[in-house]
Amino acid sequence: MAVYSAAAAVLAGVESRQGSLKGLVYASNFQNVKQLYALVCETQRYSAVLDAVIANAGLLRAEKKLRPHLAKVLVYDLLLGRGFRGRGGRWKPLLERHQARLKAELARLKVRQGVSRNEDLLEVGSKPGSASQVPRFVRVNTLKTCTEHAIDYFKRQGFSYQGQASGLDDIRALKGKCFLLDPLLPELLVFPAQTDLHDHPLYQAGHLILQDKASCLPAMLLAPPPGSHVIDACAAPGNKTSHLAALLKNQGKIFAFDQDAKRLASMATLLARAGVSCCELAEQDFLTVSPSDPRYSQVQYILLDPSCSGSGIPSRQLEEPKAGTPSPERLRALAAFQQRVLSHALTFPALQRLVYSTCSVCQEENEDVVRAALQQSPGAFRLAPVLPSWPHRGLGAFPGTEHCLRASPETTLTGGFFIAVLERVEVPSSVSQAEAAASELTPSPAPKGRKRRRKAAAAPGT
Repeated sequence: MAVYSAAAAVLAGVESRQGSLKGLVYASNFQNVKQLYALVCETQRYSAVLDAVIANAGLLRAEKKLRPHLAKVLVYDLLLGRGFRGRGGRWKPLLERHQARLKAELARLKVRQGVSRNEDLLEVGSKPGSASQVPRFVRVNTLKTCTEHAIDYFKRQGFSYQGQASGLDDIRALKGKCFLLDPLLPELLVFPAQTDLHDHPLYQAGHLILQDKASCLPAMLLAPPPGSHVIDACAAPGNKTSHLAALLKNQGKIFAFDQDAKRLASMATLLARAGVSCCELAEQDFLTVSPSDPRYSQVQYILLDPSCSGSGIPSRQLEEPKAGTPSPERLRALAAFQQRVLSHALTFPALQRLVYSTCSVCQEENEDVVRAALQQSPGAFRLAPVLPSWPHRGLGAFPGTEHCLRASPETTLTGGFFIAVLERVEVPSSVSQAEAAASELTPSPAPKGRKRRRKAAAAPGT
């Protein structure tokens, strides 16, 4: 039992950058250093395989007291190592209860990858094959149509509607002209991976948005009710902004910021095509936006998806296999910017709920940034527990990261993504209930100053 606990501690230390693997092994004071080192190295080597098996088997959801790193070490020894052989202590009967399901998920993974040996999974895992299997997700734009009408349109075109998916296996089995309704998002349709809808008339008319499922989660989890004032802090290219507008039903106000003029112009076109009329675009660095500006005094919701390494984007993994490993220098620069912009967002006085998201899989840009921002505002905000059934959670960098969400082609059939939902612990005293109620009825004051602003007008109905 002691070797598993020691190995889990070493893995956690490596993930949180406390030291090198070998250094942490020798600093562990575990008597049999060679045994510990071998177990940690092998568990680390099969890390992606173990993550997929554990997530698909639902082990951590079923066993709440089992921590992720310990689970990974135990499952490695049970499925890929020497077996417990007298080791395992109190965890042995727990793992043996799930042994059949774990073995079945490992077998399914081999079948999907077309291999027969455990070692062959490593060779496949080093290639971008899993990224090419991410399905085509299509969000129905409810500002212009409804899910039922979109489904009927595809059926008339010869597509076969398979109903609502019951899980990932249904989505993996998609082929040809079949499509499904996503089990989580009621306005999200799922097609086979190679389906090309860029020339589809519903897409051209703004009725459909081609958007990965993981990218749809931030707006869904922010969940601003109609009439709310919302900031989209780093808004271009605009898919998430249009999703926010759909959730608001074009009632309320979205302040969308981006400092790239070309991207902002493209975004204005996208929003117009999508029928968005509640969004004000500003060509401005969000870090220069004053939280004390009266224009933003009623902003209770912020969506923050800052510039990141893009290490989780499937297309980058396919085109550039090493795209998932940005240099340490670039990671430090990105994380410093992300921490500044998140800390800035948390200073808006009426803020109640914020979603921080990236399309990066790097801890430096995700859990580490969230931890630093929370430490700068002690006691003011907390990580909100969301989607308890989501299989891939945040890395155990600090207490509470289990409330964060991660996504990957292997575990969720999406692009690589990270999401944290922060909520204020107490309602700020400066915003009374009467003011909050009146905010839905009071129009926002006209823009002031010399900043270039554009109003996204509704596109003509099609």
